[in-house]
Amino acid sequence: IIVYLCAFLSFILKISLCDIPKCKIQQTFPLSGLYRSGDIMIGGIFEVSTKAVLQESLIQSKPGQWKCEGFDISLFQTVQAMVFAIEEINKDDSLLPNITMGYSLYDNCMKLPVALSAAAALIGGLDENILDYYCTGLPPVLAIIGDPASTHSIAISRILSLFGIPLISYYATCPCLSNKQEYPSFFRTIPSDAFQVMAIRDILRHYGWTWVGVVASDDDYGQYAVKTFSEEIKNFACIAFSETIPKINENLKVSKIANTIRESSAKVIVVFSSGSDLISLVKEIIHQNITGKQWIASEAWSTSHVLITMDIFKVFGGTLGISIHKGEISGFLEFLYKVHPNFNPTNKLVQQFWETIFKCKFKDIVNGTDWSDSKLCTGTEDIKATATAYTDVTELRASYNIYKAVYAIAYALHNFISCDAENNSFMNKTCRITNVQPWQVLYYLKKVNFTTHMGDRVAFDENGDALAIYDIVNWQESINGTVKIKTVGLYDRSLPTGQEINLKENEIFWNFNNQKSPESVCSRSCPPGMRKATRKGQPVCCFDCIPCAAGEISFEIGINECVLKEIEFLSYEDSMGITLTTTALSGACLSIGVLAVFIHYRNTPVVKANNSELSFLLLVSLILCFLCALCFIGQPSHLTCMIRHVLFGISFVLSVSCILVKTIVVIMAFKSTLPGHNIMKWFGTSQQRGTVFFFTFIQSLICIIWLTIAPPIPAKNSKYQNSKIIFECDIGSIAGFACLMGYIGLLTCISFLLAFLARNLPDTFNEAKFITFSMLIFCAVWITFIPAYLSTPGKYTVAVEIFAILASSFGLLFSIFAPKCYIILIRPELNTKKALMGRGESKK
Repeated sequence: IIVYLCAFLSFILKISLCDIPKCKIQQTFPLSGLYRSGDIMIGGIFEVSTKAVLQESLIQSKPGQWKCEGFDISLFQTVQAMVFAIEEINKDDSLLPNITMGYSLYDNCMKLPVALSAAAALIGGLDENILDYYCTGLPPVLAIIGDPASTHSIAISRILSLFGIPLISYYATCPCLSNKQEYPSFFRTIPSDAFQVMAIRDILRHYGWTWVGVVASDDDYGQYAVKTFSEEIKNFACIAFSETIPKINENLKVSKIANTIRESSAKVIVVFSSGSDLISLVKEIIHQNITGKQWIASEAWSTSHVLITMDIFKVFGGTLGISIHKGEISGFLEFLYKVHPNFNPTNKLVQQFWETIFKCKFKDIVNGTDWSDSKLCTGTEDIKATATAYTDVTELRASYNIYKAVYAIAYALHNFISCDAENNSFMNKTCRITNVQPWQVLYYLKKVNFTTHMGDRVAFDENGDALAIYDIVNWQESINGTVKIKTVGLYDRSLPTGQEINLKENEIFWNFNNQKSPESVCSRSCPPGMRKATRKGQPVCCFDCIPCAAGEISFEIGINECVLKEIEFLSYEDSMGITLTTTALSGACLSIGVLAVFIHYRNTPVVKANNSELSFLLLVSLILCFLCALCFIGQPSHLTCMIRHVLFGISFVLSVSCILVKTIVVIMAFKSTLPGHNIMKWFGTSQQRGTVFFFTFIQSLICIIWLTIAPPIPAKNSKYQNSKIIFECDIGSIAGFACLMGYIGLLTCISFLLAFLARNLPDTFNEAKFITFSMLIFCAVWITFIPAYLSTPGKYTVAVEIFAILASSFGLLFSIFAPKCYIILIRPELNTKKALMGRGESKK
């Protein structure tokens, strides 16, 4: 029983399997495309026909059928770019070795329903019947290249993302597609519009254009670009006006936009629009003959063949635009020439191309219909005999993006089959091409990073966006009198900040009389020393320039606010202040040391012979001279300004008075040795002391009068240095300062003259030789001080004055006292009366 039961069940099972219904495709679509089988298949959705007409629905036919018209041979070149790239890869032994790539691609006829039909056909396969029970092997396509339209890509990507099938667009630029939450399987080899706006922003900044007009098309592309553009430039530029081009040609609205452009003071106009949407405004601008404007073109119209005519060039010549980065594809032109029609229903596009380029019809199409007015195609026509956009490979932009997209898929697959089976992250733990799934290709596409034959790097960021590289193009006139689009620069977002733009300035054509880039500002930048004052009710780029307030300064052009000027004076914290302070204290200490030596050896012949009282007084005055230099350092105040000049004047007069009296004493002492000349009794110690104090009293009187009438006061001086405030002591009365300095100079000259006349007196009595040398140093220092003082700016003026004080003080100290200290401390055997008398005799 059990045996029979098993046999029955086996029979029933066999019958059941035979009767399993096959999974049948609900509907096929009459699409034009190209097909070639391969080990792995890549899909493609392209714009080839420019319009599609919805067929009339009849009871005998399915509704919603579209008929494509307006075959564009220039767009067919983009289809061939995909085919060429695949065939090139198949011939490359180093990339996907022993694996043949195939393709299945369709024309979307620039209609979303047709594009969705193409996507459904690609992911569903070509066979009408599919046995669902034994479904194994590869999916129909592993990835799809296209669609070029952003609207189409949004719809298609939502469907493909459910299956993890990558969609790589070569022309969809909507920034919304960068959202990986919404479009996880979307990639593109063209930069997002967000980067285009950044490129235009950087061009404006490069030329200093801060006052611009904006015109945009009335669609998502134009309006999103204007919104993003406004945000990007708000920190350095302003929008003079913003206008929207209507989709439906409204003459009144277009004329109003043209009037706004003509009347605006903005010289630079940025336009975000396609060429077809812009043409109505262009015609109106030409009609009104609006010139003197610099046009900045978005990538949607910068290379538009619709606008590149000499009539338009007269007004729009010199246009700067952002364009998709063009490339060179070696061998592509020869490949385009080799295209030949066949009558396979899966390759309708080649047949349509042939009929369009040669304006003929094939026999099998015209059979049964009267085509008496049509030329029959033979299939032997020569493409090389034609000159069309199809064979123009000088501006490969969309085609180059497609070329890169195909290679990106190939490298992703190559990396897949090269993976380490033990370490790969896939559940099936295998990297065989026979088992590859779209979601695995998606995984490796995110990691693609390679360089094309042209040297361009291809990689995708975390949003699936390509590296942002644009050509900067310029509309110029060619030698033969036609308009040419010349690449004059490159924008590479991957470069460091500030280096993204690389322009060939000498190759740019400016449509202005001076052939220079125009200036487009609402207000010119304020020069240093002035600040901006915003005009009420106007954008921030429109302002007046007003001088900075007293005590404030602006150092750069175009500053919004002035800053407080730097207050400068010679402080004790400065390195120069520290040096001068140390030098002054060293001089004072040295003088105190010499004074201590003289007091200690006051009873020795050297000290007695040189008038010890005057020597002590001279040393005290030198100490005061060194210390008065400290009053010139530090922040000026009313007290220090008065003390510094009074102490300087009195201490120096005291020093010079002592030297003058010493010189007189030397001369009188020599005269007293002559028979009948005893004049020393009339110029004793009391008279010497009185003379010194008398001379000093006169200087004190000058200082008192000066301080009473117009004393020195602290002052902030910006006369000589506008960028800084020099905090200094204003001398108050020039006459008072002149009398103080003149009196010192008078005493110095008298001392120098007398010392010079007495320089050859006998050594026993003379100090005249040393006094002469000291006065020579003193005069030299103060004579050189005058030009140095007048030519030195800022705090260094005070430093020059201190240097003169210290130099002259050291000159007096060393010239007069160094020889005496040498005898006292080093040669004490000469410090005797006999030795001094002997020296005196030897000089007679």
